[in-house]
Amino acid sequence: MTWNITYFNNRVFKNISGMPKKMKARFVALTDRMMQIGPDLGMPHTRAMGDKLFELRVKAEEGIARVFYCVCVKREIVILHSYIKKTQATPEKELVIARKRLKEVTKDG
Repeated sequence: MTWNITYFNNRVFKNISGMPKKMKARFVALTDRMMQIGPDLGMPHTRAMGDKLFELRVKAEEGIARVFYCVCVKREIVILHSYIKKTQATPEKELVIARKRLKEVTKDG
């Protein structure tokens, strides 16, 4: 049984579509794998961020990106937010955006 991937909104989809070519190709390869076997690919590809928030770790020649997502009922993965990584640590503002969207999707807020 396969998983479905949806996007929080069109802006998230456009942001990912605008990634550098090889980075976007890596994202597509990882998400194709997620649709087949599920949202937990394990390290170094995915990581739990706590409170039902996960990150997809995309690495390519052009750099590193992080894509935050959550898992909903009925085998649905919702892509919440993405950004190109420029520092070692995850910037707090990126986490704030992802967590706010997570609350909207899960209706916890």
